Amino acid sequence: MTAYITPTDNIRFLINDVFDYPSHYASFEALSEVTSDLVDAIILECGKFCEKELSPLYQNSDHEGCHFNSGEVTTPKGFKQAYNKYIQAGWNSLSYPQEFGGQGLPQSLGFIRSGMLSASNWSFNMYPGLTIGAVNTIIAHGTDSQKQQFVPKMSEGCWSGTMCLTEAQCGTDLGQIQTKAIINDDGSYAISGSKIFISAGEHDLTDNIIHIVLARLPSSPKGTRGISLFIVPKMNINTKGDVIDK
Repeated sequence: MTAYITPTDNIRFLINDVFDYPSHYASFEALSEVTSDLVDAIILECGKFCEKELSPLYQNSDHEGCHFNSGEVTTPKGFKQAYNKYIQAGWNSLSYPQEFGGQGLPQSLGFIRSGMLSASNWSFNMYPGLTIGAVNTIIAHGTDSQKQQFVPKMSEGCWSGTMCLTEAQCGTDLGQIQTKAIINDDGSYAISGSKIFISAGEHDLTDNIIHIVLARLPSSPKGTRGISLFIVPKMNINTKGDVIDK
């Protein structure tokens, strides 16, 4: 069985000698506590996690795959335990904003973390990786109430996220998507259509899955300019962010 060994020296060389992260961090007051010692500790500890927890699962999980039974998807043996250790160690919240429960560390450190996760177990990293995209979308484009409803629990790791783009009739040509969104009287939207190839779209790792769904309003123009994004949780929640149905 192959094993992942963290290329610590290479990562440090890139950080310190090629990209000069220390001087970049020092130029921002908010990152004054991000010292070389802290960065080294993050690299070493995340590397150990990837080597000890994720790499040993990779080959067997590739052979086993996920299981589908009565509408429920179960991840390969060891994934749920590894995910719980992942969020308990704080790796999930590393670069999320502090106002939403994250640690507020630089995105560049998040990229390094994700790189090690991908190299040690790409299948596992798909789950937190898709969540990063959903979180960033909500933070960039969501309302204040939506951010408070969804991001803290996604940062905590008890909820995950996806991006629902592809449709059977158009593949990756997003300009041809046909999923429709009709506004309801209460301001919510009724969405109809179908999506395929939703990475991490269903699993047993988290209590809720927050889908970012691409769809069209009735008056939207053709092509990609007419696409809107909608937050569609697997489990409905209230304004406080608590699940209200199972």
